[in-house]
Amino acid sequence: MPAFATQGKGLDNTSPVGNNRSDNFREQTVVTNKPRRPLTLRDVSEASGVSEMTVSRVLRNKGDVSEATRLRVQAAAKRLGYVPNRIAGGLASQRVNLVAVIIPSLGNMVFPEVLRGISQVLEETELQPVVGITDYSPEKEQKVLFEMLSWRPSGVIIAGLEHSDAARAMLASAGIPVVEIMDTDGDAIDACVGISHRRAGRLMAQAILEQGYARIGFLGTKMPMDHRARKRFEGFTQGLAKGGVEIADQEFYSGGSALLKGREMTQAILSRNPDLDFLYYSNDMIGAGGLLYLLDQGYDIPGRIGLAGFNGVELLDGLPRQLATMDACRNEIGRRAAEIILARQEGGTQSELVELTPVVTPGDTLARG
Repeated sequence: MPAFATQGKGLDNTSPVGNNRSDNFREQTVVTNKPRRPLTLRDVSEASGVSEMTVSRVLRNKGDVSEATRLRVQAAAKRLGYVPNRIAGGLASQRVNLVAVIIPSLGNMVFPEVLRGISQVLEETELQPVVGITDYSPEKEQKVLFEMLSWRPSGVIIAGLEHSDAARAMLASAGIPVVEIMDTDGDAIDACVGISHRRAGRLMAQAILEQGYARIGFLGTKMPMDHRARKRFEGFTQGLAKGGVEIADQEFYSGGSALLKGREMTQAILSRNPDLDFLYYSNDMIGAGGLLYLLDQGYDIPGRIGLAGFNGVELLDGLPRQLATMDACRNEIGRRAAEIILARQEGGTQSELVELTPVVTPGDTLARG
């Protein structure tokens, strides 16, 4: 249970809409205490019922060990989340000055901004971030995490709260600071910094309904692998339902985001349902593609049809119209995650939940005036 919570200064609760992207955001920090220690060969030995020497042979794939014993040791190690130590013997009791940063993609413009926040905090320290890419794959995340932890980093910053059982076990047993970022809708293993995506979806729904839109479609990429986009969709539908409105149509794509894909998805959903009067996109990139398509087709925006994205990507500021969006606080998330790692390095033992709340920027595509 949280020891205490602090509420920082932020936005008034009466409206989800901000004036511009520099608006402040609300922050909530919850602090708890969680003792942590790294697993040892003895832990695996006790769990599997064989000697530490046998465990070492199995995990190093050396020596003559029966198949039954090998499988028993491997199963115990996986269940506990044990990761072998690849540091040379003389350094075996130490950590390297690296922070493992595990993210889904570098093609998504969101994550480079997170990395910039992490680097800004760590650049004056001995710690260096090392990046692993998962491509939104739980299996790849598990493999990347295993390899990174085997080199005994000083901390882990990892995107999301959804992981495989094996990955969760490794993170929980690593004996180092673990900061899950980007999302607060779930149970954190240790520390957590991000936003509530369900709340973000509800706030966007409220802003759209306040402008009188009623025939609303949702378009999303990387669905359902992108858990944060899925949660925004869930919150969005809940927010609409509270106002007595249901999603009129939806268009999902399992691949990545691109301007062209946004154009194609927009054309597809409007071909099926030409009466839609608002389109909510899971991210700004496909939203920008949709905006360009609608302008080419001569739509009155936002009079005939409104649209909004998510992430507040500054790169898209040069569009003919500023897309309505919501800043994901990505640079601040990176900074706060790195600060938690540093605080632990200096002897802190507390875990934290830091929730940042962004606001809607209406741009030129939401407010009907």
